Amino acid sequence: MARGGINKAVVKKARNDLLARGVHPSIDAVRIELGNTGSKSTIHRYLKELEAESEPALPGDALSGPLTNLVGHLLDQLRQEAQQSVAQAHEALLRERTAVQQQSAVLEPRMRNLESQCSGLALQLQAAQELVLQEQQQRQTVEIDNARMVQSLRDLEVRVKERDERIQSLEDMHQHARDGMEHYRQASKEQREQEQRRHETQASQLQAEIRQLQQTLMIKHDELTQLNRDNARLLTEARQQQKDQRALEQLLAQRSQALENAQSTLASMGRTNETLEQQRQALQGEVTRLDEACTAQTQQVQDLQERLAEITDQLNFLAKVSPSENGLAPETSE
Repeated sequence: MARGGINKAVVKKARNDLLARGVHPSIDAVRIELGNTGSKSTIHRYLKELEAESEPALPGDALSGPLTNLVGHLLDQLRQEAQQSVAQAHEALLRERTAVQQQSAVLEPRMRNLESQCSGLALQLQAAQELVLQEQQQRQTVEIDNARMVQSLRDLEVRVKERDERIQSLEDMHQHARDGMEHYRQASKEQREQEQRRHETQASQLQAEIRQLQQTLMIKHDELTQLNRDNARLLTEARQQQKDQRALEQLLAQRSQALENAQSTLASMGRTNETLEQQRQALQGEVTRLDEACTAQTQQVQDLQERLAEITDQLNFLAKVSPSENGLAPETSE
């Protein structure tokens, strides 16, 4: 049953009006003539019935019938092939789009993870640089202290050398005193009888001087011992400072290696991020290309449908004109 008040009589009247004006009664033309009302399938069914009724039962039908069936079969086959091609292309496009969306969903978390890792590495690099700066400052402080210790050690060595020279001078004086005393003893032996008292007095004075010199020598020896102890202590401290300096240098080398590793890792992450960005851009380009291909295929399907409608109209027109070519006039009204 026709919808919206459309029936076979109304369609027949619109078809006859179009034929009277010399217009081909296609489905769209009849629907426009009816005021854009009625279903196209219903109008198409009524038009086929009217065309079947308007065709005279003449011998020419034996030729037009198979031709019409062949053309209809070809049209149906063409329509099915076009619909199948469009469906296959649409399914392939949907599969490709789904694959691209899945790959993009997989790559986006990886990109966010890499960005987070890059931020963490940047913070670690900044902390490592600050630590290296602090270690450089500490190293400079240690070097300054070492320079001071070396200078102090040199000053102590100069003082020890001066004290050694003074001790040597005292020993030389003591040796001279001994030589003088021996000479005096030899002289006193010759003059013992004449200068016994003076000799004893001088001997006492010399012994007192010798005791004083011995005491002075002992004091100087104690000072030398203390200086040697101080020197040993300073040498021990200097060695400890050198050990600390070597430890700091090793720590600085380790931190420098860690910094280089962090910089290398950051550079590798940057290259990986660039590669992923290029892949994402390529995927976006592929999605754009697939969208354009889908649009082109949709346009192609629309063109095929329009061509199919035109061919159908032409065939219908040929089917109606063929009786005229056989010497018969088409029926315009019931």
